[in-house]
Amino acid sequence: MTDKPPNHLSINPKSPFYDEAILDRGIGIRFNGVEKHNVEEYNVAENWIRVAAGKTLDRKGNPLTIKLKGTVEAYFRDTAAPDE
Repeated sequence: MTDKPPNHLSINPKSPFYDEAILDRGIGIRFNGVEKHNVEEYNVAENWIRVAAGKTLDRKGNPLTIKLKGTVEAYFRDTAAPDE
């Protein structure tokens, strides 16, 4: 693995941008200089994140999300990938 997280990542397993290995390593998101812990999906190049809109669910049971635009910084929480 590289020391730079992917440009686009989602925590939804149905998304084409889902990557379990990277999520297991631990991703941190800084949005407009503030650490965010409720990010569902992000895109660094397009400067947006998706966060849950309260506890509201759609008809399929997934959380409703809103897209916020601003400066997005993604980083790995640990310093190196686990060796297996």
